[in-house]
Amino acid sequence: MRLSLPKSSGPVAPRAAATQLTSWGVLVAISLCHMINDVMQSMLAAIYPLLQVEFQLSYTQIGIMTFAFQVTASLLQPLIGMATDRHPQPRSLPFGMVSTLTGVVLLALAHRYEMLLAGAMLIGIGSAVFHPESSRVARLASGGRFGTAQSLFQLGGNGGQAMGPLLAAFIVVPLGRPAVAWFAVAAALGAAILWQVGTWAEERRRASAASTDRTLRLPRKTVIRAIAVLAVLVFTKNIYSASMTSYFTFFTIEKFGLSTQGAQIMLFLFLVGMAGGVMLGGVIGDRVGPLTVIWVSILGVLPLTLALPHVGLVPTGILAVLIGLILASAFPAIVVFAQELVPGRTGMIAGLFFGFSFGMGGIAAAALGVLADARGIETVFLICSVLPVLGLLTVLLPRRTV
Repeated sequence: MRLSLPKSSGPVAPRAAATQLTSWGVLVAISLCHMINDVMQSMLAAIYPLLQVEFQLSYTQIGIMTFAFQVTASLLQPLIGMATDRHPQPRSLPFGMVSTLTGVVLLALAHRYEMLLAGAMLIGIGSAVFHPESSRVARLASGGRFGTAQSLFQLGGNGGQAMGPLLAAFIVVPLGRPAVAWFAVAAALGAAILWQVGTWAEERRRASAASTDRTLRLPRKTVIRAIAVLAVLVFTKNIYSASMTSYFTFFTIEKFGLSTQGAQIMLFLFLVGMAGGVMLGGVIGDRVGPLTVIWVSILGVLPLTLALPHVGLVPTGILAVLIGLILASAFPAIVVFAQELVPGRTGMIAGLFFGFSFGMGGIAAAALGVLADARGIETVFLICSVLPVLGLLTVLLPRRTV
């Protein structure tokens, strides 16, 4: 298969980036590969009920599996991001997908809990390699539409997360865990596409490398404070997302008596909402500014999360969609805001916000598993419902990044 990608058109001045045409073919390709990468991740969480029965897992062991995946990615992503800011390696992208492919095969063939952990960690390594460089590619291809490009890139990821539960429900559950191995075919396709994307990105990077601006546009203390605030915002949002992706199926099974397939459809509703929110957040952010989108996300989601543990089945489904939509709208806005704060550090920012903060969400998932074993799954959602209050720290962000 040959992916037709636009050729580089020459050097790009930092302030003239917006005059370039947006490379939609590259953005669609990298978004598709993001979808493939995140299908694997989402499928891991979606088959937890199946693994729980087959391997007699406790909630604590399930939390440790989430920890193994997310913290592996967390520890590596910022390091990979900082290294590739100095020496970009877009051709490393397909090797990350090969790691994910290997992890998926291991999950399908595992006969011990330790093998499940190893498979989760390999998927985490693949994610760690993929995100910093692919986020850089999305910015290179944006043509100055940074929010839209980031949204399209993240849309692929959220779409993949939404598809994972459905694929698990209608393929893995009826056919059994060995059917997970079929997803390796998609990973192989993603590796082939990423090889061509990496070649395009290397050409564009060489053309624009001499004009990259790395000068801070705000005082260093202001930048450090703002990055810390943004990291806390993403951390709290990721804790809530981790509670949903890891335990929402169990919550709906326990509270409403749903089947495994019915519970996975409920999780799908939340993930579909996130996919829609992540696209809207970047597009709207390009028009009204990322800070406005961050504020709307914070103020809009809190009453919905507070209501979720106390309503019936149908309102729970509706709230799941709305919470996902509003919660996810802030993600591309936060990434773009951070990238503007620290010019030329796209890999580091991607590693920090896609890696470190997601890893902290993994630690939280493990802790929430212990809490669920001790106090029940509803207690987890009661505690997580108040987390969006921390979003009020947005008041500490500078009004402008330049």
